[in-house]
Amino acid sequence: MNAPESSFGVYVHWPFCAAKCPYCDFNSHVRDRVDQAAWRKALADEIAFYAGLTPGRTVTSIFFGGGTPSLMEPETVAAVIAAIRAHWRVAEKAEITLEANPTSVEAGRFSGFAQAGVNRVSLGVQAFNDDDLKFLGRQHDLAQAMAAIEIANAHFSRTSFDLIYARPEQSPQAWEAELRQALSLAGEHLSLYQLTIEKGTPFYTRHARGEFHVPGGDDAGVLYEQTQTILNDAGMPAYEISNHARHGRESAHNLTYWRYGDYAGIGPGAHGRLGLADRRKIGTRAHSAPEIWLERVAENGHGAHPFEDIAPMQRFSEALMMGLRLREGVPAARLSAEAGKDWRDCVDEEKLGHLVAEGYLDVNAAQLTATDAGRQRLNALLAYLL
Repeated sequence: MNAPESSFGVYVHWPFCAAKCPYCDFNSHVRDRVDQAAWRKALADEIAFYAGLTPGRTVTSIFFGGGTPSLMEPETVAAVIAAIRAHWRVAEKAEITLEANPTSVEAGRFSGFAQAGVNRVSLGVQAFNDDDLKFLGRQHDLAQAMAAIEIANAHFSRTSFDLIYARPEQSPQAWEAELRQALSLAGEHLSLYQLTIEKGTPFYTRHARGEFHVPGGDDAGVLYEQTQTILNDAGMPAYEISNHARHGRESAHNLTYWRYGDYAGIGPGAHGRLGLADRRKIGTRAHSAPEIWLERVAENGHGAHPFEDIAPMQRFSEALMMGLRLREGVPAARLSAEAGKDWRDCVDEEKLGHLVAEGYLDVNAAQLTATDAGRQRLNALLAYLL
């Protein structure tokens, strides 16, 4: 089940949004006009460049993220998929996901995406009441969200949507009602994220001023545990800290990240991790500003900053940090392979023992797994261990 060497993802970043949400620290930008033909060419050119670095690979998943990829013209999505197929082999049952906001969901546009080859859609619903949608700065209301889910289900066999919880004054009773509603609408997959206040966002400034408060500490923990219980009982357990799916319907693309597989990052601000023929692993990171990225692609065939060689100890740390997010954990052999030596030589055995004794980690000869309690406190656990 955990075989990253057989997976290879392509992430395509569309950096444009109709409006910037106040909680968002992603690389997204608002522009009055986007030259889609120019973007089609630039994305195709960067795909060709990265394909040259990774000959012979088979793409197992493609993910259009952003930003708001559903603002792309279907012709642009089709051109990007065609470029990927022209430069890499694409697996017969490759998962091709596109993120969409309810305001940009139209039946005709979704039909075009499906014809282009998209077979999975992820909707940014975020809340099931209008007051909280307004607070979150979303451009859609509840009616639009419900219509978007219906349209997505009509055009794609695989759908998912996101919700944000731990919103100001959100009670466990209110969150349970939203979860029940989500389960009545979700076919196979839900992503449920705790609201975090990120530096550099409008929410960070407003929160610092005391304009609103979000549930924290024990209150946030109650909401998290409530989420796990309700979705477990519904047959949609968390396969990753924030992602829930019915068995066999997990996101293949995101599993590539968490299992520390290789992926090419295409577009402004996109990151990548690529294993090369000489056994090195490099990290790639593109220029974030759309206009600068376009200029660099025109000049160099790609928009990346200088590549980073990922040293063995960093590879070990990244594989551990990503793998412990998963309910399945991370194979010990994988950690040793990334480190180039026995993984136990990379950690403090005394600290590891404490985490096992306190019920945060399960460790055996084959696997390291964070317990439910460990995943809930994963950042602190990793900071302590590493």
